[in-house]
Amino acid sequence: MAFSVAVAGASGYAGGELLRLLAGHPDFEVRTVTAHSNAGQQLIDVQPHLRSLAHLTLVDTTPEALNGHDVVFVALPHGKSGELTAHLSPDTLVVDCGADHRLESESDWARFYGGEYFGAWAYGVPELPIGDEEQRSRLLGARRIAAPGCNASTVALAIAPGIRAGVIEAQDLVAVLAVGPSGAGKALTVPNLAGEILGSANPYAVGGTHRHIPEIQQSLRWAGAVNPTISFTPVIVPMARGILATVTARLVPGTSSEAVREAWESAYVAEPFVHLLPAGRFPRTSDVLGANTALIGLAIDEAVGRVVTVTAVDNLAKGTAGAAIQSANIALGLPETAGLSTNGVAP
Repeated sequence: MAFSVAVAGASGYAGGELLRLLAGHPDFEVRTVTAHSNAGQQLIDVQPHLRSLAHLTLVDTTPEALNGHDVVFVALPHGKSGELTAHLSPDTLVVDCGADHRLESESDWARFYGGEYFGAWAYGVPELPIGDEEQRSRLLGARRIAAPGCNASTVALAIAPGIRAGVIEAQDLVAVLAVGPSGAGKALTVPNLAGEILGSANPYAVGGTHRHIPEIQQSLRWAGAVNPTISFTPVIVPMARGILATVTARLVPGTSSEAVREAWESAYVAEPFVHLLPAGRFPRTSDVLGANTALIGLAIDEAVGRVVTVTAVDNLAKGTAGAAIQSANIALGLPETAGLSTNGVAP
């Protein structure tokens, strides 16, 4: 029997990607879709690519509309999901794709987000190395899950194996990301207009101000880092979706190249969705378009004693909706790969 599903924020990019993946899931049945300004419209008029869900009508985002389902996915701006999820049944599996339940530190929340702090839920990055296991052990049987920030999970997956294995240093980490504007949502803002993006590359949240920084540091602490520090610079580039993250770290003196590669190989060898590429190979964002896959290329810059990783994900798939569904599968005891694909779309 299928699990009944509701998606709050179904008119946005993350909500639309959730629905695209849920439409092909063998164990989930989408029964309710909600929105704010688009409430009352047919889903197909707002998300015209979702032909198989044309029978659904968007309704107001209220606890009454969401309660009574087995699973609720919430794709709302930060500060909005916490208010809503507090009124949902504790027996319902709730997966929040927003930021409201990601951070364990209330002071980090106050500094980078502000407003009411709603507490931390189980973090939805199953493959994240934490000590002697992976984050998926904390998702088993969970009823409240915080899906990750797309940039944060990409950087953490890129570098956490080296932290856990003790082959790289946790200070002076540097991450520069090329990102697509869909990560900022559908809201009309001047920096994300086509006329501003096409033919240009635009840095934003420069100088340690990006809200995903404390989330990255939290993940690296779980992996064993003490006081991790990272310089994080995202750059909007003219592709609708995707992240290409170049992350570098100081190599622990005396560490061999074999030990470095073994750290990443041992972390991800059995993972269905995180793949370390052969030596000398590096991913493109086009390789993961539409897939729930993170591809990682690894090298050592001997001249400066740094490890270099290049990681590609689709920010809407593996970065958000795919991670949410993968985590829900684990929490419910379903096959982890149900409804998710490693195959991208090309060209």
